[in-house]
Amino acid sequence: MGFAVVMIVICVIAGNRNIRMAKGKADGNEMTLETVRDSLIRQEDTIIFSLVERAKYPINSPTYHESYASIPGFSGPLIDFFVKETEALQAKAGKYQNPEERPFFPDHLPSSLVPPYEYPLILHPAANSINVNKKIWDMYFNKLLPMLAAPGDDGNYASTASSDLFCLQAISRRIHYGNFVAEVKFKDAPKDYEPAIRAQDREALMKLLTFEAVEKMVVERVEKKTMTFAQEVKLNSSSGDNTNYKVIPSVVAQLYQDWIMPLTKLVEVEYLLRRLD
Repeated sequence: MGFAVVMIVICVIAGNRNIRMAKGKADGNEMTLETVRDSLIRQEDTIIFSLVERAKYPINSPTYHESYASIPGFSGPLIDFFVKETEALQAKAGKYQNPEERPFFPDHLPSSLVPPYEYPLILHPAANSINVNKKIWDMYFNKLLPMLAAPGDDGNYASTASSDLFCLQAISRRIHYGNFVAEVKFKDAPKDYEPAIRAQDREALMKLLTFEAVEKMVVERVEKKTMTFAQEVKLNSSSGDNTNYKVIPSVVAQLYQDWIMPLTKLVEVEYLLRRLD
């Protein structure tokens, strides 16, 4: 339980920090491409470290089986119970008042019990209705996790669920930051986007938002970061030694190339389609 509480605090602080950073660097309630880019780069670190934390546990499949635990008043696997209960606690602490955050189980979340923080009014209200966490959940458990965790079972099911949630929330925050990316891009060149928005042309918006050279650079950067952050450090090692990694760098590169960046652009498109409402 101690690890879960620490992760909750880290997630809430990290979300607040990103907003304060953007507000501090920009003028008033304005954001710039530079502040958005800085936040996205910092979030890369959080995602990599969360994956390293999850990779120290094996797959621990009972965490995801309904037959493992019989919880009074709840039907489902332990991971669902853990995420729902943790999100309920985080909601009471005000986590989902932050425009960067999206819950995985948004139905019937309790109200915040803490005084609201006055976040800068940067986004169009339509952003509140955009939540692609179902896609993130499916991607994480069915595609990413089998590449990330080794086969096996060590019985640390609660810690495994806690690490899963940390990964899920870090990835979700990065993807839903696409709302801010879209807003800044729109503000910089509204005339480029307005015709496609008025025509509700998803394909045209996707083309406007796609910069293959930038995406390639991001993939290369996260792979290089992982080679640094996730390497097994050995004393008295020679330059000829083979380097072992807690997380395979190419897996993180694939995560960004195949899922994080496409889903981020999906969020951007959904936001822009509503931007003139």
